[in-house]
Amino acid sequence: MKFTLSWLKEHLTTEASLDEIVETLTMVGLEVEEVVDRAKDLKPFVVGHVTSVTAHPNADRLQLCTVDTGSEQFEVVCGAPNARLGIKGVFAPIGTYIPVLGGGFTLEKRAIRGVTGHGMLCSERELGLSENNESIIELDTETKVGEPFTSVAGVEDPVIDVAITPNRGDCLGVLGIARDLAACGLGCLTTSDPVSLPGSFKSPINVELRFDKNSTEACPLFVGRMIQGLVNRMSPHWLQQRLVAVGLRPISALVDITNLIAIDRARPLHVFDADKLKGNVHARLAKSGESIDALNEQTYRLDDQMNVICDDSGPVALGGIIGGVATACTNETVNVFIEAALFDPMRTATTGRKLNIKSDARYRFERGVDRAGAMPGMELATKLILDLCGGQASDVVSAGEAPVGAGKISFRPARIKTLGGLDVTPDECAEILGSLGFNYTCEGDTWAVVSPSWRNDIDGEADLVEEVLRIKGYDSIPPVSVSRAGSIKPALSRLQRRVRQTRRLLAARGLDECVTWSFLSSDTAKMFGGGGDELKLDNPITEELSDMRPSLLPNLLAASARNIARGVSDLGFCEVGPQYRDDTPKGQQCVASGVRMGHFVPRDWIETERMVDAFDAKADALAVAVALGVPGIGISVTRDAPGWYHPGRSGILRLGPKKTLGCFGELHPSILSSFNLAVPVVGFEVFLENIPLSKVKASKARPAPDSSVLPAVTRDFAFLVPDKVTAEVLLRAVQSLSGKDTTKALFTGTALFDVYVGDGVPEGMKSMAFSVTMQPFNMTLTEDDIQRISQAIISKVMKSTGGELRG
Repeated sequence: MKFTLSWLKEHLTTEASLDEIVETLTMVGLEVEEVVDRAKDLKPFVVGHVTSVTAHPNADRLQLCTVDTGSEQFEVVCGAPNARLGIKGVFAPIGTYIPVLGGGFTLEKRAIRGVTGHGMLCSERELGLSENNESIIELDTETKVGEPFTSVAGVEDPVIDVAITPNRGDCLGVLGIARDLAACGLGCLTTSDPVSLPGSFKSPINVELRFDKNSTEACPLFVGRMIQGLVNRMSPHWLQQRLVAVGLRPISALVDITNLIAIDRARPLHVFDADKLKGNVHARLAKSGESIDALNEQTYRLDDQMNVICDDSGPVALGGIIGGVATACTNETVNVFIEAALFDPMRTATTGRKLNIKSDARYRFERGVDRAGAMPGMELATKLILDLCGGQASDVVSAGEAPVGAGKISFRPARIKTLGGLDVTPDECAEILGSLGFNYTCEGDTWAVVSPSWRNDIDGEADLVEEVLRIKGYDSIPPVSVSRAGSIKPALSRLQRRVRQTRRLLAARGLDECVTWSFLSSDTAKMFGGGGDELKLDNPITEELSDMRPSLLPNLLAASARNIARGVSDLGFCEVGPQYRDDTPKGQQCVASGVRMGHFVPRDWIETERMVDAFDAKADALAVAVALGVPGIGISVTRDAPGWYHPGRSGILRLGPKKTLGCFGELHPSILSSFNLAVPVVGFEVFLENIPLSKVKASKARPAPDSSVLPAVTRDFAFLVPDKVTAEVLLRAVQSLSGKDTTKALFTGTALFDVYVGDGVPEGMKSMAFSVTMQPFNMTLTEDDIQRISQAIISKVMKSTGGELRG
């Protein structure tokens, strides 16, 4: 919301400085983002008097003008059609920065068709004041030569840019901002409702509301008025400059007046060319398939939930958003019909998002306008149009009525202390609420308060407490130490502790943590088992973020693709967060996911270089599971990984036949192709909520050391086993013997070191060799002990795999 200081002072009589106003606005919740000094770029420009004009010797359309600035005279080459002897304009000497709309430049001395100019006479566009570039600025003949242009044009007036929160639609008008400042004691509010102007004839155009009982809220009030015999011309200089100062382009008097009222009173209006309307005007919901050619030169297809204003031919405007080109006002317009209506904020916002239309009217209606502001807005528009364009006004026609507000709100002034921590007397409360437009009656300790029509955000006692506090000043609330009973630490749930532990673990394993959106596109969601209607967002930020994510992997892959595009090829990313199977509470899972690509061991003078593979992802997933208390011996791997993994290079980690701990493996080539990844990528997913709680009670005591001083023994074994037997089955069989009474030793190391298929190995069989480190825990192992343990290992492996010891 932008406005000039002088504009504000039309509603507020104040002696406060600009700094005081800016500070007060921020303190009451209207944060000032910027104060623009428009005069800064215009200070070098002065008033110049053209004392002579001669033809350019080498160009028919150029003239040589002598410009007197009071202290010096300069020869200027000028091509403006209105450059003539005796006029006074705006002169810029060589070296001046010219702030042209759309991009400026520094004026340099150069020859134009063989003649060198020593400055220039400027147009409004060259000074950044408007789009007018057809002629140079003509100043009043009484203007003093050499006077700074900033003082002549009045551009020394600073522009204040305020960030308005969505609940303060009333402050999208300068009047609303002035009202808050007056309530803070920074001046007196001087603006009152405009005087009602009687009509001189009956309007030939009537208004109607055509809604069924289920959609009456779409447009509860419609007010109209016709003005005949006007002349639509360029608006006066003061109006153009006011609009230019806040970033709007002057178009014509009729359009500029509606823009002025929208910014001044937060009251959007629309003006139709009455001669282009067919019959009466009515508001209704659009019919599916209808369309409208809008003023932004776009054609929009409408549905049956959109609010439209129509004549007998069909839609002529989108209610509260934008008008149609068929009934637009032009310089030839002589009869107009003014519309001032109330439109439903939710329906206006939904329509604007569906059609991707952004307008000042939509911005105000979707935040809520003054319920009682239609008639005052109509009267103000009528007065300005009659003053600037002439004509005669008809009687006002209307349909419907303004909705009522929230009704009486019970308010206890004592709640300001209990809710806000500040002592405010009842008299101060009454003064503040009254200055903000609230009506109240006192009934003992409880007041009955009615909010003003422009405050749609007030619906309870807490809102009234906030109003008093923000005007009184939040900085007035005394600081109070928080009392604490004992030194109770905030408790974390088991899942929260697991999330923290997992993040630290994955970071320690060399993965960079990411925090990505919980949304992705529908097409991507379908690749990872999602894309259902129950997980689609009703109001997505963009179409690329339309669905809740069924997996964390897609966003990690997208991040990887962005890094590869920038030359980073060896990387690993992880994220711990929620993913979604459905829209039920149990459909949300907390998952630890990660991806790796490139070299696991980079180029090194001593290490052997290798690329990442599925076993790296498996190691990451196993590390998470084991760190969270799952015994490694109890984890099995099956090959039925989800479809986004490579079918031959992936697996599922299970605890028992039904409990799924996670997935790992190389990502499917088709998935990688959709992310423009041309290199293999491995990934993993661990479902933290599926990991069972440890049965060991937490203790701060140090565990007893498990090291042994007795010598360990390592033995190698080689077995011929069927091809279908995996190393996991074989090693699990061995580990199941560890620590049993029959062995009298812990197996502290079981590692597969060879798999062989070829000569000497029967068809359908393979040779698997592994080592076992036997660590005694009571006494040194004898040869008989070692032999007995070895025999137990051989028997267990043969029974579990159907293999035999290789000779």
